[in-house]
Amino acid sequence: MNIIAILNHLGVFFKEEPIRQLQASLERKGFEVVYPVDVADLLKLIEKNPRVCGAIFDWDKYSLGLCKEIHDRNEKLPIFAFANDQSTLDIHLTDLRLNVHFFEYRLGMADDIALKMGQATQEYQDAILPPFTKALFKYVEEGKYTFCTPGHMGGTAFQMSPAGSIFYDFYGPNAFKADVSISMPELGSLLDHSGPHKEAEEYIARTFNADRSYIVTNGTSTANKIVGMYSAPAGSTVLVDRNCHKSLTHLMMMNDVTPIYFRPTRNAYGILGGIPQSEFSRETIAAKVAATPGAQAPRYAVVTNSTYDGLLYNTGFIKEALDTPYIHFDSAWVPYTNFSPIYEGKCGMSGEAMPGKVFYETQSTHKLLAAFSQASMIHIKGDVEEETFNEAFMMHTSTSPQYGIVASTEISAAMMRGNTGKRLIKDSIDRAISFRKEIKRLRDQSEGWFFDVWQPDNIDTVECWKLDPKDDWHGFKDIDDNHMYLDPIKVTLLTPGMGRDGQLLEKGIPASLVSKFLDERGIVVEKTGPYNMLFLFSIGIDQSKAMQLLRALTEFKRGYDLNLTIKSILPSLYREDPSFYEGMRIQELAQRIHELTSKYRLPELMFKAFDVLPEMKMTPHAAWQQELAGNVVEVPLRDMVDRISANMILPYPPGVPLVLPGEMVTQDSLPVLEFLEMLCEIGAHYPGFETDIHGLYRQADGSYTVKVLR
Repeated sequence: MNIIAILNHLGVFFKEEPIRQLQASLERKGFEVVYPVDVADLLKLIEKNPRVCGAIFDWDKYSLGLCKEIHDRNEKLPIFAFANDQSTLDIHLTDLRLNVHFFEYRLGMADDIALKMGQATQEYQDAILPPFTKALFKYVEEGKYTFCTPGHMGGTAFQMSPAGSIFYDFYGPNAFKADVSISMPELGSLLDHSGPHKEAEEYIARTFNADRSYIVTNGTSTANKIVGMYSAPAGSTVLVDRNCHKSLTHLMMMNDVTPIYFRPTRNAYGILGGIPQSEFSRETIAAKVAATPGAQAPRYAVVTNSTYDGLLYNTGFIKEALDTPYIHFDSAWVPYTNFSPIYEGKCGMSGEAMPGKVFYETQSTHKLLAAFSQASMIHIKGDVEEETFNEAFMMHTSTSPQYGIVASTEISAAMMRGNTGKRLIKDSIDRAISFRKEIKRLRDQSEGWFFDVWQPDNIDTVECWKLDPKDDWHGFKDIDDNHMYLDPIKVTLLTPGMGRDGQLLEKGIPASLVSKFLDERGIVVEKTGPYNMLFLFSIGIDQSKAMQLLRALTEFKRGYDLNLTIKSILPSLYREDPSFYEGMRIQELAQRIHELTSKYRLPELMFKAFDVLPEMKMTPHAAWQQELAGNVVEVPLRDMVDRISANMILPYPPGVPLVLPGEMVTQDSLPVLEFLEMLCEIGAHYPGFETDIHGLYRQADGSYTVKVLR
């Protein structure tokens, strides 16, 4: 971070000569000096180049107005204003918050001014670096000799081996120097929440509007288990979103709790909908408790917010409606909601604490902010017994945490602070909306077909768009008003094959074909459904990436319309089974898969598969104990009817459990089995289209088996 920008279009010697001398002094100190052409260019430079650490301009020419514009983009950036002895400063007390340093045009003072600017830029870097990261950087710079773990000793051991040297050169020295042991007292402890680690958690809590925050270095799967382990002791009854992540199923396998499920909705596309408001009512919950053996008043509730497909709840309603003392929002996919006004009232940390209730929000920092993989956070609003909660935290946390993950988690919070963070999220939202509009424009201009976007007809207002019961675009039946909202940055594209009414059309293009085409071109889709694909417009998606995606989509349309061979349009798929795909063309393959989904009446099947749940014969914990004892047998998939499943069965997509341990598929819930069989049949018929189904085991002959209790 060493760039200083100078606005210098002055045309008079007594001003330009001191600036020329200053440039020379700054460059001797290692700064890179750049000259924006005008104010707009300077402001764009500040927005687009985060390594700018200072801006210099003439006070008489630009004055306070430019200071405020710079402040709106980065309120901590040092501003250096030059004036002569005749200049009028005209600064009010309220303007002193602006980070402005004044200097006078004088010859021969360049070195002194450059020194002061260097101090100011160093203070700027110190101000934007959070506490743990700053302490870690300081420790690395000190270069201490250690006789403790880790054994690679700052990377030295790697450089003693040819293979290790290649590994070391790939990552670079600082990655290894910063990988240090918990034996360093100056860095504190993640497990004890002491020293700079404690300061980091307090810094994060202030940033995310929480009373208390915890850094989790092994993902939100673990964060969910920590929260659940504390909130739901053995014998508890828990309310669980049936759209839950599998980590919550694992929690119920570990803890001896009785689950009662919130029943969410789905549309014909297979897009995960929200939980209806009626599911949160006291009457509905009381009826489910009465119908569930061993259940009692629920102690802990967990809701997935947002859903995988980007639907957010009115969280204020849920907080008010539920009587459970612990309410957990699994917000793995939305760690950015505190930094834009469009998400107000739609996240766990929105609003104030409520007496007698504790609100949790677990977030996958690495998913949509800037952090290393597995970086996660737990945010808490309300009172918990911190020593007991920390026991649950330590139970799931390594005694050798990766400090790079800790620092990246803290840095992600630092990036979101102030106007800089708000602008990052605003740009992400704007870019996603622009992409949505471009898809609609191309669709209107295309001959024949083009992709569509799952969204309201009017997206001119920058907001989370409400799923209105009067609209049909979303495809959800009997949806509640003012309850669910679509996040603009979660972009779901639709392929031809299904109408808005959920009916399959005569011809279709399964999204899996498009997804494979994009993968051939280095574009990875987040989630692929039968006729939809999900793309995440995180803060790391720039305009060039969005344009590359648009280009690839138009290339697919061109290749499909030309009816190219599989060998030419999908060469990787062709190599899966050349004899099968030899001579086959893209339109033929698309129509064959489409007809197979039509055979199984996909929209109707998906509604039924997720509408009637399998019967819970025992808790997930009890079923898991049976499997550990060896009381299981492997049977063909078709034979699982009227048998108790030992495992969780989770097809991807949609990526949520379909059958849980201890549940039995009966004649009433037979569509569950039919849905699984359809997924298996597509993979059996068409090489390369196998569905990843957790809990099913593919045999050498292509058939599938499942584990059930004896």
